[in-house]
Amino acid sequence: MSKPKARENPLRIAQEYASILGPGLTTGAADDDPSGIATYSQTGAQYGFQLLWLAPFSLPLMSVVQEMCARIGLVTGEGLAANIRRHYPAWVLHLTTALLFLANTLNLGADLGAMAKATQLLLPWFPFAALVALFTGAILLLQIFTTYARYARYLKYSTLALLAYVATAFTIHLDWGQVLSNTFVPHLAFTQDQFFLICAILGTTISPYLFFWQTSQEVEEEILKGKGTLAERRKTTPPSDLRRMRIDTWLGMAFSNVIMFFIIATCAATLGAHGVKNIETADQAASALRPLAGDVAYLLFALGIIGTGMLAVPVLAGSVSYAISESFRWKTGLYRKFRKAYAFYGIITAAMAVGVVMNFVGIDPIKALIYSALANGLVAPVVLVLIVLLSSNRKIMGKRVNHPVATGIGWLTIGLMTLAGFAVLLSL
Repeated sequence: MSKPKARENPLRIAQEYASILGPGLTTGAADDDPSGIATYSQTGAQYGFQLLWLAPFSLPLMSVVQEMCARIGLVTGEGLAANIRRHYPAWVLHLTTALLFLANTLNLGADLGAMAKATQLLLPWFPFAALVALFTGAILLLQIFTTYARYARYLKYSTLALLAYVATAFTIHLDWGQVLSNTFVPHLAFTQDQFFLICAILGTTISPYLFFWQTSQEVEEEILKGKGTLAERRKTTPPSDLRRMRIDTWLGMAFSNVIMFFIIATCAATLGAHGVKNIETADQAASALRPLAGDVAYLLFALGIIGTGMLAVPVLAGSVSYAISESFRWKTGLYRKFRKAYAFYGIITAAMAVGVVMNFVGIDPIKALIYSALANGLVAPVVLVLIVLLSSNRKIMGKRVNHPVATGIGWLTIGLMTLAGFAVLLSL
C-alpha cells in the first residue's frame, strides 16, 4: 500500500513561486510609476469607487499582450525591436522608436520630479535640484555598473515598495461593501471627463515601454542561463520555460492592478469623500491625504512614490535603449559591460539627461505627461498590431503561436487603445 503524499510546505511553495518571478513581475510593477499613481489618485478623487472595475477589466488585456511579448522574446531569442526590424519596413520601426523616446523621456522626467517632490514632503530642507541629481545618479550607477544578475534581483525586490499602497488602504476606513460592488459591476456616467479618464487609465496601464522591456528582459534571462548566441536561444522552447513565463507575467500584471485598485480605493475613501476632486501629481495626492487620513497614510503614500520611481525610471530609460539599439543593430543588453556597449548605455544616459533637464527649463510636468500620453496614444496601437501579427505568425513562432482566444483579446485591446489614442488627440 502506497504512503499518502505528504502535504507540501506552504513556505516552500511560496519560495518556488518567488523564484519563478522575474521580468513579468518587474514589468507589472514598473507600470505603477509616479505618473500612473497620479492618474489613479485623480480617478479615486474625482469619481470615488465608480471606476474600480477597471482594475479587473484591464487585467486580461494587459496580461495577454505582455505574454505575447514575453513569448516573442523566448521563441525568437531577440527583443521586440529586433523582430520588427526583421519582418517590417524600417520606417515603421524608426517612427515607433522616435515616439517611444519622446514619450519615455517626458515620462521619466516627470517621474524624477515627482520622486524629488515626494522626498521633500518628508525632508523639506533638501533642495529639489540635489534630489533630482541624486536619484538620477543612483539609477544610472545601478544600471551601468551592476551585473545583470544583481540588477535583476534589485528590480525584483524593489517591487515590494508598491506594498506601501496596500498598507495605506488599511490605515483608513473602507466601506468594503461599496468597494466590492463597484469592483465587479461597471459604473459609467457617460460624461466626457469620465471617458477621457478611462482612456488615460488604459494608456497608463497598457504602455509601449512595457512591451519592449519585457521582451528584452526574457532574452536577458536566457543569456543569464548560458544561452549566449542567437542560435542557442532559438532552439525549441521547453514547456517549463513557457509555464514559468506565464506564471510570472500573469502574477506580475495582477500585482500591478491590485496596486491600482488600492490607490483608487484609498483616494476615493479620503480625497473623493471630502470633496478634493482635482489631483494632478502623485506628491499632491500624498499631501492631500495627510489632513484626511493621518500621518501614517501620508508617509506610506510618499514612500511609495519614491520606491516606485526607483523601479519605473530605469525601465523607462532601458526600454527606449533596447528599442533604439536593436533598431540599429548595436550591441544591446544590461548583461554587457559598459565598455562593450557604449551606445546602449549612452542612450540610457541621454534619456535620463533629457528627463533631468526637463525639470529645470520650465516645462510643466502636467503638460509633459499630456504630451507623453499623446506619444503613447499614437504608438501603442501600431506596436500592438505588430505584436499580435508577430506572435500569430507560424513562420516566426512555430508551434508557439497565439491561441485564437489570445489573438481575439489582442485585437480587442488594439481597438480600445486606438479609441484611447483618438481620445487623447481630441482632448488636446
